[in-house]
Amino acid sequence: MNTNQHASDTVEAIVTELEFRKGVIPRAQLSMLASQLAVAKATNKNTKEFAGFELMEAIAVIDVLKEVGTPVPAIDPNSQAFLSQLESLEGDIFDKAYMQAEQDNHEYLRDLAQNYLNGKAENLSAADPEVRRLAKVALYAFTEHVAMSKRINGELNA
Repeated sequence: MNTNQHASDTVEAIVTELEFRKGVIPRAQLSMLASQLAVAKATNKNTKEFAGFELMEAIAVIDVLKEVGTPVPAIDPNSQAFLSQLESLEGDIFDKAYMQAEQDNHEYLRDLAQNYLNGKAENLSAADPEVRRLAKVALYAFTEHVAMSKRINGELNA
């Protein structure tokens, strides 16, 4: 959930199943941890509601990825620093930081899923059908969460 990285920075090259899985799981893990904080700390009702939905999504995605053999990496230093920063924030400032990070993250994940599903036919035909199904459902959820986070960010910054 690096808010300085645009969704298109590294996504275009990712087309294989393994790259898709390895691209999603650390972001889902970070989003899960950030959303756990947000469920407890968010003050805006829409931010709090979004955090609950996001927490459910992240747990489900992580569970499916683990079931298909994706290793769960340790939290990297940048992600840990973001979580520490987020934990130190309160009120409106917390809500804005969390929601902007979620918007950035979901834009990246949406593009990742779309590029994986639009990938070369030989990569998709050799891919695990479970992962393709996950990517199709995740594309919907990621796209929906982009729209929701943009709306909430607009409300928070009005």
